[in-house]
Amino acid sequence: MRIAYLDCASGVSGDMTLGALVDAGVDLAAIQAGLDSLAWPDGTPNCRLVASQVKKCGFRATQVVVQHEPEHAHRHLHHIQKMIDGGALTPRAHELATAIFRRIAEAEAKVHGSTLEKVHFHEVGAIDSIADIVGAAIGWDLLGVEEVYCSPVPTGSGFVQIAHGRCAIPAPATAELLAGVPLAEHPPAGPIVGELTTPTGAAIVKELVKSFGPLPAMTIERIGLGSGQKDFDHPNVLRLVVGERIAVPGEPATQVAGGAPQTIVLLETNLDDTPGEAIGDCVERLWAAGALDVALSPLQMKKHRPGVLLSLQAAPADADRLAAIVFRHTTALGMRRQTVKRIVLPRRKVSLETEWGAGSVVVATLPDGSERVTPEYEDCKALADAAGVTVGEVSVALAAAWRRQQ
Repeated sequence: MRIAYLDCASGVSGDMTLGALVDAGVDLAAIQAGLDSLAWPDGTPNCRLVASQVKKCGFRATQVVVQHEPEHAHRHLHHIQKMIDGGALTPRAHELATAIFRRIAEAEAKVHGSTLEKVHFHEVGAIDSIADIVGAAIGWDLLGVEEVYCSPVPTGSGFVQIAHGRCAIPAPATAELLAGVPLAEHPPAGPIVGELTTPTGAAIVKELVKSFGPLPAMTIERIGLGSGQKDFDHPNVLRLVVGERIAVPGEPATQVAGGAPQTIVLLETNLDDTPGEAIGDCVERLWAAGALDVALSPLQMKKHRPGVLLSLQAAPADADRLAAIVFRHTTALGMRRQTVKRIVLPRRKVSLETEWGAGSVVVATLPDGSERVTPEYEDCKALADAAGVTVGEVSVALAAAWRRQQ
């Protein structure tokens, strides 16, 4: 499995991430082409990426600078989403850029007591931040790693001046984004007065990283060093280590192969005025259209009306199409949309013989390497109907056949 490790000894930012990706071999021209394809408001590309070699405390690194004309726009999430949607990005790059901006919007909305629709970006909505985030999304897609790991993240100390005034480091939105992320006390050289981790860097890390800790067991293929803009008494660089994950004796199998988090979209809506038949019809249509999972839960709505929570899991590329089915076949006026990670156990289907004929079982591999067997319901029902026995009898027979085979 090809993985990457982010060594954030000096924090992490969008431009440092871009620099590390380019230094690790990602084609800068390909990133630029993706940025040029965005639906810029005036119809023409508004930025240019320039990479150069710099020295930070004697160590070489790649610094990427976003060149653009001055602007004073404060954009909302829907403005940026429109730009991304209009670009010629791969599904993975589109999904990642969208998810990172949404994380930032959720953090900003929370700290300002606003909503996703009303909150507007200041620094993160500027052209250079858009280029950093979308460029990083394109770069990670081009890098082609399956999992990303990361060191604990230092934030720096002191104060930073933002659009809302002078704030303690980490700034409010950055702190919100770093919730659940292990924080390092300070870089190796000692406490630093200044901002080491930006909202952009925090959002990229929060969206991409599977787990935090020391460098995992791996065979190193390449190393990229991305430079920050500031100079400190330590090398202000982000180190990106890329290579092949290797197995460690005693380590759970799912950390090496299988059981890895997958990115999916979770869509949810509350229904209290849709007939039950219409909800059932919608669920069947969603399954037929390729939903990963559909679930209904009872709710107590306002004015004591009974309702139903419709929860839908979808592959990112299918989310908009499946949402359209919900809007068409129910009375939903809105949906909650989240990009989330899910863990799926490795599984395989095995055909087995019983006294009533052949049926299938699904064999799932658990994190400790053991296996769990579940008879396929449709096979059990078909055999039971044909033989005049119960589904339970066939299920027991299939499980017994599996044990005998082992």
